[in-house]
Amino acid sequence: MNKMDRLHVAGLDPAALRQLFKDTGIPSFRADQVFHWIHNKAVGTFEQMHNVPKNIIEYLSHEYGSPVALTCILERQSTDGTIKFLFQLTDGNTIEAVYIPETDRGTLCVSAQVGCAMNCSFCATGQSGYVRNLSRAEIVSQVNYVRQHTGSLTNIVFMGMGEPFANFEEVMAAIDILNDPAGMNLGQRRITISTCGLVNEIRRFADLNTQINLAISLHAPDNTRRSEIMPVNRRFPIEELLEACKYYLSKTNRRISFEYALIAGFNDSAQDAHDLAKLLKDLLCHCNLIPVNPVGTFGRPDEARINRFKEILEDAGVPVSVRKERGTDIEAACGQLRQVHGK
Repeated sequence: MNKMDRLHVAGLDPAALRQLFKDTGIPSFRADQVFHWIHNKAVGTFEQMHNVPKNIIEYLSHEYGSPVALTCILERQSTDGTIKFLFQLTDGNTIEAVYIPETDRGTLCVSAQVGCAMNCSFCATGQSGYVRNLSRAEIVSQVNYVRQHTGSLTNIVFMGMGEPFANFEEVMAAIDILNDPAGMNLGQRRITISTCGLVNEIRRFADLNTQINLAISLHAPDNTRRSEIMPVNRRFPIEELLEACKYYLSKTNRRISFEYALIAGFNDSAQDAHDLAKLLKDLLCHCNLIPVNPVGTFGRPDEARINRFKEILEDAGVPVSVRKERGTDIEAACGQLRQVHGK
């Protein structure tokens, strides 16, 4: 088994790391030390693990090279403080992560796949096609690398490249590592998974009954237009999606965030707002309006039209907000940095 076929050390939970060390003849308590250094301290090199013996450092360096399973090849910072990272994986593929600093928090938008198979027409990542799922090590490594270079990370959103629920096992395994008390110890309520609407996985997620937040990309109030921009709707139409949402609410009683990308002249009319309100008004939810990022021929509505759409939802009793635009000057929409880089 070569190094690329084996799970990177960053993707091993404490029990798996202890087993690896036992099989290698290393005392198991050293595994706890190494896990702490990688996931609590987020060290950049194995040599920084000052209480770990030299022979173990040499073993880890030889087998894995680095505590993270990727390399940052490009970094761009916006005038608003947003930082976008372009990572190269060991097989040469590239992914992105975006760090968004705010007064009281630092949020990292992470990727779950190389590319995406969902093919949503307004998404730059969807236009690049699907390559493969990320491993749990590659997911966790995005977080640990950014922690090394920003020092302040309080929230994680799976809203980067790819459909997280199409990589369900690896995403959940990565979250378990991030949530581990011996590691980063990031609370589940500080993690959000966004899905385009994979109904079976929403139900599967509901059955786990976690505290992880759920966000659902809706983007149109009817099946005709949603299918036009989101092919997944042909498989799981709005009616089935909302039934899965009701199942999730019945199992967890946790609020769902519905993401709605406002596209000028397509889904931003007053009637669209009324139709959307009818879909959401009886659900425990919040609607996040997102003026669409410039991709292809899609443009965003003017501010008056956005505000009118928001007011209609508010008048119908649907909690709603408009997402603050961040990082447009550094191509912060998913997939744009890869396109600029030419990969």
